[in-house]
Amino acid sequence: MTAPLTPPPPPHEHSAQGSWQPPAAGPQAPGSQHAEYAGHGWYGQDGPGMKTELREAAVIAVAVALGGVLLGVLWWWLAPHVPLVGDVVEKSWVVYLKDTEGEQAIGVDGTFTLLGLCFGAVSALVVFLLRRRGGVPLVVGLALGGLLGSLLAWRVGVWLGPAEDVIAHAREVGRGVTFTAPLKLGAKGALLAWPLAALVLHLGLMALFGPRDPEPEFGAGPYPGPPTADGR
Repeated sequence: MTAPLTPPPPPHEHSAQGSWQPPAAGPQAPGSQHAEYAGHGWYGQDGPGMKTELREAAVIAVAVALGGVLLGVLWWWLAPHVPLVGDVVEKSWVVYLKDTEGEQAIGVDGTFTLLGLCFGAVSALVVFLLRRRGGVPLVVGLALGGLLGSLLAWRVGVWLGPAEDVIAHAREVGRGVTFTAPLKLGAKGALLAWPLAALVLHLGLMALFGPRDPEPEFGAGPYPGPPTADGR
């Protein structure tokens, strides 16, 4: 006679002894770590946004361009005078340079160029001190404002200077009387002195003294790899 067989435990007996626990979470996948870093920014805080940068660039361009009024006044005040003389030849008025070997005309262009370089340096320094974070829109606004300021200064200087109609001026002062020629910018490349100086100096200041992006923060140990099938 054989002993009776002990029946196997019911299927739910093992689960009744204790509640089921989920497996321990393994190391995070690379995608989740990247998402966590992306939320705070790998390279520090995010910028103010493209709309804000464009708005600031527009304000800077207008403010820099308005400085052209001062540049035009200084050019009219500091530029050397070019002497002209009027005469009557065969009952027609002609105007010619009194000093044919003089360098006053070159001095007019040189004065505008030097003033443009100074204004470019000052505007670049002021913009850098006000907006140290830089950015492409800001640099474009600075260069565009310098170009517009040069054009405005050119027209203001011509407007403040002597009359552009030299024949009428010669008739007014009389035959053989010396008068001053109108301001004329012979070398149009001088208009680029302000924007180029502002652009070069601002980029140099940003490279030397601009803010630096912080190094990304990584974990103390190497990444252990994705979890295996058994959760290890």
